[in-house]
This record gives sequence, structure tokens and C-alpha cells, in this order.
Amino acid sequence: MAESKTNWRDNGVRIVRSDQLDSNTPQTPGMTRAAAINLAMAGAHKLWAGTVKIEPNAKTAPHHHGKLESIIYVISGGARMRWGEQLEFFADAGPGDFIYVPPFVPHQEINARSDEPVMCVVIRSDQEPVVVNLNIPAAESPEEVRWIDPSHPGS
Repeated sequence: MAESKTNWRDNGVRIVRSDQLDSNTPQTPGMTRAAAINLAMAGAHKLWAGTVKIEPNAKTAPHHHGKLESIIYVISGGARMRWGEQLEFFADAGPGDFIYVPPFVPHQEINARSDEPVMCVVIRSDQEPVVVNLNIPAAESPEEVRWIDPSHPGS
């Protein structure tokens, strides 16, 4: 019996060009999301990746993404993340920075600048568009967190 070979041409690497992104995704006022990698665009089963543009002074409502993990890579602009039970913590990120959002963490994405949009790449651990909006009071004076990972204590 002959062994069947995988058709790598049609079942291998996918390139999704920047002019092929799908903006038919859930949107938030002041933000534009476009999918690049998902089942429909690339055949991915476990990941979602795309771009997000956050307009100057725009921010999301407090929310979390359930069991999903998210990674945000900042391409340009200044991103501010607030998180916690009352969004009592914040950190800023700029071009080249990565942001990790663990499951169930209440958070809010903010464009920290009034003069330019924030451009990001977002990767999620699933394709379900889970967004749980939260009606929580925001702390008036959040604490800035400057996290240093355990493997780079001298940074």
C-alpha cells in the first residue's frame, strides 16, 4: 500500500498580505481591528492575529477576554494599559514593546497620546471573539507598574 503524501503546497505556509486583512471583526468606537490569521484567512485553528489602530484619545471600556490569552505588539504610538479590579494599575508601552494580558484580567486599552494613533499587532490564543464588558469604577489615581521579569533583575 502506497503512503499518501501531504500536499504542502496547499496545506503549508500562508502569507496574508497587508491589503488582504479582514475588517469584518467586532469593532470598538475609536479602534479599528482587522484579522490577518484565523480559520477563514489562513486555516489557523488555535490562534487569532490581526492589527488594531487606536485613534488619539480613544480607549476601550473596562473588559476581559475570558480564558483567552492576548499578546499586543506596539508598532507605533503610545499605548497605555490599565488593569485590576478598579483599573488601579497602569503601564505604558511604545514601539517594539510587547504586552501580555492573562486570562480574566480586567483591563482597558488607551491611546496615551492626543496627536497620533497607536498601531498594534494583536495575537490571541483562540478565535472566539470573547469580550466581557465590566461595569467597574476606575481608580482616580492608578499606580504605575514597572515590571521587571525575574530573569533580568538588573534591567
